[in-house]
Amino acid sequence: MTRLSSAGIVIALALEAKALTANTVDIERVTPLANGAGVWLSGMGPTAARAAAQGLADGGATALATFGVSGALKAGLRNGTLFCPERVVDDNDHDYTLDAAWRTRLLQRLAATRLAVLETGSLLSVPLPLLTTAAKIAAHERYAAVAADMESAAVAEVARDRNLPFIALRAIIDEVDDTVPTALHASVDAWGRPRPFYLIATLSRHPSLLRYLPGLHSRMQQATRSLHSAAEATGSALGWHS
Repeated sequence: MTRLSSAGIVIALALEAKALTANTVDIERVTPLANGAGVWLSGMGPTAARAAAQGLADGGATALATFGVSGALKAGLRNGTLFCPERVVDDNDHDYTLDAAWRTRLLQRLAATRLAVLETGSLLSVPLPLLTTAAKIAAHERYAAVAADMESAAVAEVARDRNLPFIALRAIIDEVDDTVPTALHASVDAWGRPRPFYLIATLSRHPSLLRYLPGLHSRMQQATRSLHSAAEATGSALGWHS
């Protein structure tokens, strides 16, 4: 097994991994990066993210991070904006604080770029995606979070249990007013890869869903461009050093 000596980074989606490294990233195992860091392509959801964080920690990671996209819960938060939250919360009211020194280094490096970066607010982790405007508004009102993902709280919990520093860096993909039809969300697998036959069958039954595809593609492209620029600015370990 690959032994790490720097940060272990949990990534859910294949396109997010491509934003971090040009190397081929294997599914559900440690893929080494530069300078002792490593990434684990987990797939979506807290269970997969928890297993990834544990695998990275078992592999020697000296810190844990999540890196990828998130959906806006607050009006005015635009597609492509980077978000480094002050804390992570989940739907059971657990609360996790990010490592202050690491977060400061990361934000200092991002400040040297022209990227739009949000430095304040909480990130909510939920077990299922929030696909409608109503669901996002309700989550914002309930948890006072500005964006949501499905993995960060699970990784933060492992980091706390293993006494490891933790940080999260996310790029906004969907704004509050954006809706993702459930049928289209189901047309990708756990790693965000298209399921072509399912998609074709879905569009054959519901051709009106075609109108959503350009926007979904455009928002993902903008978010992953921001992630790629962030990775270039901060390094494969996202600014962590032992």
